[in-house]
Parts: sequence; C-alpha cells; structure tokens
Amino acid sequence: MPSSIHATLNTTVTEVTQRIRERSAERRALYERRMADQHHRGVHRGELSCGNLAHGFAACGETDKNSLKLMNSANLGIISAYNDMLSAHQPLETFPETIKAAARAMGSTAQFAGGVPAMCDGVTQGQPGMELSLFSRDVIAMATAVGLSHNMFDAALYLGVCDKIVPGLFIAAARFGHLPAMFVPAGPMPSGLPNKEKARIRQLYAEGKAGREELLQAESDSYHSPGTCTFYGTANSNQLMMEVMGLHLPGTSFVNPGTEMREALTRYATEQAIRNTEPGGNYRPFYKQIDERAIVNAVVGLLASGGSTNHTLHLIAMAAAAGITLNWDDFTDLSAVTPSLMQVYPNGQADINHFQAAGGTSYLFRELLGAGLLHGDIPTVFGTDLTAYTQEPFLEAGSLVWREGPAASLDEDVLRGVEAPFAATGGLTVVDGNLGRGVIKVSAVKPEHRLVEAPIRIFEDQNDLKGAFEAGELDRDVIAVVRFQGPKANGMPELHKLTPFLGVLQDRGYKVALVTDGRMSGASGKVPAAIHISPEALDGGPLAKLRDGDIVRLDTDSGSLEVKVDAHEWARRERRIGELDHYHVGLGRELFGGFRHLAMRGEEGAGVFGGFEADDLARQEGQIHDEDA
Repeated sequence: MPSSIHATLNTTVTEVTQRIRERSAERRALYERRMADQHHRGVHRGELSCGNLAHGFAACGETDKNSLKLMNSANLGIISAYNDMLSAHQPLETFPETIKAAARAMGSTAQFAGGVPAMCDGVTQGQPGMELSLFSRDVIAMATAVGLSHNMFDAALYLGVCDKIVPGLFIAAARFGHLPAMFVPAGPMPSGLPNKEKARIRQLYAEGKAGREELLQAESDSYHSPGTCTFYGTANSNQLMMEVMGLHLPGTSFVNPGTEMREALTRYATEQAIRNTEPGGNYRPFYKQIDERAIVNAVVGLLASGGSTNHTLHLIAMAAAAGITLNWDDFTDLSAVTPSLMQVYPNGQADINHFQAAGGTSYLFRELLGAGLLHGDIPTVFGTDLTAYTQEPFLEAGSLVWREGPAASLDEDVLRGVEAPFAATGGLTVVDGNLGRGVIKVSAVKPEHRLVEAPIRIFEDQNDLKGAFEAGELDRDVIAVVRFQGPKANGMPELHKLTPFLGVLQDRGYKVALVTDGRMSGASGKVPAAIHISPEALDGGPLAKLRDGDIVRLDTDSGSLEVKVDAHEWARRERRIGELDHYHVGLGRELFGGFRHLAMRGEEGAGVFGGFEADDLARQEGQIHDEDA
C-alpha cells in the first residue's frame, strides 16, 4: 500500500485536469458569476412577500411555521425519487420524516419540496418504455428545478439512487449551485442468488434449455428485497461517484437499507447539511464545491471500479451543467493510468456487498489517493477535504463516529491495491474510424476477444436479433450492427437484452462483437461492444451506409473501428434511413418528440439542454443566433 495519502498528483491526472480547466475557462467563469449573483440576491424566504411565504408554510405544523417566520434558521428542501414499485427507491419512503425530525432537533426545518420520476431499466429492458429512459434524466433535472423554484430553501437534500436519477439530480443541483447540496443514498439490498448462477440460467434460457419459470425464479432470487440491485451497474456507479466527489458522507454509499446505521447516516446528513448553510455558519454551496477536480475524481473512481459506460454520457452532461467541458478523450487518457481495483459483477462474480465487506470505498479511495490519482484537496459536504473519506462510519452508543478503514483488502478476489491490480488500466477507451466515434469497455472482455474482424449483420430493432439467433443465422463469426438506436432516433435505449445471445455465440467459438449507436450500460460484459457511436445513424452517421455482409474490423487495443470497403465506393454510398415510426408512438413516447428533436450527440451527453453557458458564449460571439438555440 502507498505509504501516504498525500502523494504527488499523477502527471496525467494533472494534465487532464488542467486541459479541462483551460477548455472550460470562459463557460465556467460565466457559471460561477451566475451562481454568485443568485446567492447575492439573498435567501430566499426573506425575499418572499408575506403572501408568498404564507403559501409556502401553510401546511406546516405550528413549530415549523414559527421557525420559518423567524428567518434565522435553516430550511432544507427535500427532493426525492421515492416510489414503492422499485426496490432501490422504496426505502426512501421513510427518509423525509427522519430528515424533518433531525432538522427540528437542530432548531431548523425541512420541507418536502418535490418528487421526481424514477424508472427502472431492469423493468423496461427490451420494452418500449426503455426508449424514455435516457430522457428521464433530463425530466428529473427539470422536475427538481420545479421543486426548488419556490425559493424557500437554504440547502437541498437529494434522495435518489439509480441510473438516470442521480445524474438528473446532479444537473439540477448544479443549476441551483448557490445552494449547499447533500446527496442521501438508500443503500443496496442484501445479497441474493450468486451472479454466476444467475448468468448461467439466463444463458440456458437464451439457448432454450431452461424454461420461463426457472428463469423467473432465478431473477426473483437475485432481486429480492428493498434496496439497490447488487451488481455493479449504473446505480452503484452513481453512488461511488457521488462519494468520490464529496457529495455523500464518507462510507455511506453501500450501507444496507433498514439498518440502524442507515438511519443514523440519514440523520447525520441532515445535520451536516444544516451546518453547511449560511444560517449554519459554514456556507458551502455546490458551485464552490464541484469543479473540474471533482469531475476528474468521478472519472477516476468510475474507471478504477470498472463502472458503467452510461457515465460516458452522464458525466459529460453533469459536468456541462456546472460549466465544465468534459470529453471522451479525457476518459481514455485517465483510463490509461488508472488501475482496475475492483471485480464486481459483471466484471467478476462478487456483488457490491462483498466489495463493502472487503474494504469498500475507504480502502479504494486510500489506494487512489496514495497513488496520486485523486484530487485530495477538494471541499466536501463532510466539512473536510477528500482525505477524510478513507474513514468509515461506526455506531458508538447510538452515535456516529468515523474511524480509519482497513489498511489492506480483506478479499483480494474482489478489491485490490494499486500495487497488484486486476488490470493496469481502467479498461475504457474510445474507438474511432470511418464508422464514427464511440466508447468500449473491456474490463470483462478477455484479451483473445478484443480484436474481431467479421462480416456484419444489420439490425434496426434489437428484437430482430433474437429471431436471427434462433433461426441459426448467426452461427458464424459475426459483428452485429444495431443502428437507429441513438437519442434522435428512439431515445437511445439500453440493448442489454442482446447480451445473452451474443454470449452464447462467443461460447460456441465464434468471433463476435456488437457495434451500435445505442447504449449497453453498466451491464456490458464479455462480448466486445462499441457503443454510443457518434454521429448516430439518423444524424448523418456512417452506420446508415453499411450493408449486410460488409467486413468490419473492431480493434479495442488500437482503438479503431473500420469498415473494409473501398474508399471510392464508400464515398458514393447513400445513407439508408430505416422505418422509425414504430419507435415514436405508444407508452407515452409521442410526448418526447421534442426531446428527440433537440437531443445532442453522445459525446455531448445526449441531453436536450444545449450547452448551458457554452451556448450563451457562442451567441455573444455571434456564432449562433437565437433561432438556432
């Protein structure tokens, strides 16, 4: 283990941070000016008329009303993604009352400012509803803005867990950056059916060797109680990133719900949020806490842990909301110097509870700080810099205390130090070539499968691949191209449904890969998948020029993605646009036509908000006109 957590910062980390700072300088300065201006307008309740304020606390009890009238105590706004259908968010049901009670005990108040939608990709996987998933991130950001728009609050507590929820909450927190922010997690469910067994039954089902009843029982045994799913997908990646940016309390990400520790952490988060307000005497607004250093920490934490490829979209959109321009080259360069220190499914067989037991975030962050891979000097909600996040919480006589976490991993099959990593790099890279630009995660891809050159089979609906598989049409070396799956075409759904079929073909000895302008998420596994191809097929992308049988070469080591077609012929080929109307109607998809029209490219975050300050700066320089915005 490195001898000190005050190590010299890694050269690449320094260089990437500096170029992000320089690239973002003008838009970041404009963002900070706007947040400072919002702060200087004053708080919030004091600016409201008597009629405004009376409406704002009409439903409160007498004690809270009296506190709100006095103006000298903090009032927290609670934004929650609670619903009782989804396991990850069901535990949040009781959090508001816990928060309100803790605030009252501090002489302050808390109000439930608003709820935001929380959808589950696990429920909508392979279904039409999945086409609303990515856009739900931006809906969540807007819903949060509505909740906080009443201007009653000295700080905000953000209660959310899963894939698009935390990024959407973060985007809104950035736009309300004059407020201190505290992200409050719910924690993972206890471990269920081992991941290896779950994957085995899924694959047997794909081959027709297991029935639906057997599959359903395996899935039910895996996802079996309140709490976040235990594999290391986007939801748990969210939690780790919030912690490494200092937006969680230390060691809080992976404590199970319904425990005394979870309850104590929620109370303490409330108390600390009050301390971080102006009335609390230690004003710590989001915009002064989150800068390019925190964003780089999030990328490094994601890479070291083998986290979700969805964050090559989300982190770009999140950074943009804070006036910071992040791109895929930043991910690639940081990946090259960030060792892989975790093996949690789908990168291994353990789950997130095993990671927590092996040493969790306290050990992971100590290793990364000691190797100079994290900015340790960032401000955090804990009132310290990040070096305090090598600690973990304990209960002593019912009160929380923090002690240093383990100095060594307690299970090196799950969690390792930088001196003996699972891999020397973070396993994420950009692929580029005449088919466009995308990303690929190779954490779980064996070296012998990282170069695939084969004839392609084109699909314009993921459901068609299943039929081709069952008909034996894919029993060969093949690269499946699933196009018209980008945000402009159909909202960019996850295509995780394809994984079992492609995995079977790989197990049969064939060279197999996937190329798509859609998403594959944190569940990307053993089959090489070049995803988020940009520009997407509908947006002038070269995937629309491909024909069945073209030879494509995907080389993850060199980062190249090429179609082996004569350059003259390729230049003459016309783009073919598939029939997309069936993606645009039903289950509310017609309501999102404007989102599809406005959607930006993958490397721009695939969002609908434009470039925030970047657009304003371009307009000031005459590069765009109002009607183009």
